[in-house]
Order: sequence, then structure tokens, then C-alpha cells
Amino acid sequence: MAYYTHTNTATASLIERGLAATASLLNAAAQRYARYRVYRQTYNELAGLNDRELNDLGLSRSMIRGLAYEAAQSHTGK
Repeated sequence: MAYYTHTNTATASLIERGLAATASLLNAAAQRYARYRVYRQTYNELAGLNDRELNDLGLSRSMIRGLAYEAAQSHTGK
């Protein structure tokens, strides 16, 4: 009868995996916060324009939220 035993010697320790998971979580949170800041900045700048200035740009007030969302989604965190 044949037996096969596989011992994985390159596994990360529990602490290393925990640190990697924490780093990943913090990185994701930082990216979400950066996108949020872009959203708020874009929204506030566009909301600060009067109706005539928005019209000159070809925008309406109802478009501001969507444009801010698009700007935040296209932000790469640079």
C-alpha cells in the first residue's frame, strides 16, 4: 500500500497571516477614504457654483452627485 504525506514548510505563521490580513484591511480602508475625499471635494466644488456657472459648463444641479461619484470611482489613489 502506498502512502503520500505532504508537509507544507512554506506556510505563514498565524501571526504573519493576521498581519497580512490587517494590512490588507487598512489598505482597503485607506483607498475607500481617498475615494470619499475625492467625492466630497468634487461635490463641494460643484455645489458651490451658481446655476449660471453650472449652465456654462453644461451641467445641472441634479448631475452633481453623479459626477462626484464618477470622479471618486475613477480616482486611483495617486
